Amino acid sequence: MSDPYPARPPARQDKRTLLQRLVEFINPGPDSTAELIATLAEAEDNQVINNDARVMLERVLRMAEMTAADVLVPAPRMDMLDIDAPLDALMHQVLRTAHSRFPVYQGEREHIIGILLAKDLLKLWRSPELSIRTLVRPALFVPESKGLHALEREFRSTRNHMAIVIDEFGRIAGLVTFEDVIEQIVGEIEDEFDIHEDEGDIFGLADHSYRVSGDTPLERVAEAFEVQLHASDPDEHFDTIGGLITHELGRMPRKGEAVVLGGLRFVVLHTKGGTVRWFKVTPAEADAAPAES
Repeated sequence: MSDPYPARPPARQDKRTLLQRLVEFINPGPDSTAELIATLAEAEDNQVINNDARVMLERVLRMAEMTAADVLVPAPRMDMLDIDAPLDALMHQVLRTAHSRFPVYQGEREHIIGILLAKDLLKLWRSPELSIRTLVRPALFVPESKGLHALEREFRSTRNHMAIVIDEFGRIAGLVTFEDVIEQIVGEIEDEFDIHEDEGDIFGLADHSYRVSGDTPLERVAEAFEVQLHASDPDEHFDTIGGLITHELGRMPRKGEAVVLGGLRFVVLHTKGGTVRWFKVTPAEADAAPAES
């Protein structure tokens, strides 16, 4: 006959020594993010974890205190598609900006009706009778206060890669992508336009042109090309070449746009997060094409 009151399983044996328990009693574990980060630094010093693991763990901890508002691309810098625009105009914009997905609006930019994947536009070339509205996917809307951990879970559960961020007044504050969130943990995800910092911010290309990073100091560009670079307004001062060109255009530059400054032609090669990552630079007189300004 079985025992109706079986004995409780033995308690898990505490293998800590008396000294270890005494140390933990006197010096308890961290009770704040700052203390935990300090503990991780100490663990790296003691070779318990390596530098890469410590950096990633710190980013995860700091990410817990971040919201969508901390990483969004502001609304004025969003590349969007007008649902009523001709197909040729939409294709031109997709090719110029080189994004994989776009918010779609109707009438005014505040009226976002969904998300369109660039690859879906190819279906219209094969089947012109299709309506572009059938290709627009539902948009994910999140508040500015949405924590990044919660946003990452929502991206995975809904299989979305882009979210439209709404401010406290219900207006469009900007957008955030799954990549923006993941980069908070693993660092910036490099693409074919990225190079390591030790490779320089100005370097020559095979066609005798140059690639220049948008955040290169203005003085460095001027010195490298032996030119004078300054704003059209003498009272304005800029630290980077990207900042100067943005000011001269009066808005954020777009891929493929060109500006002539100091006898040099700057063509936007790549943009990311609302800023110019790379310019292609050639002497202005070597290119007969008109520059946009």
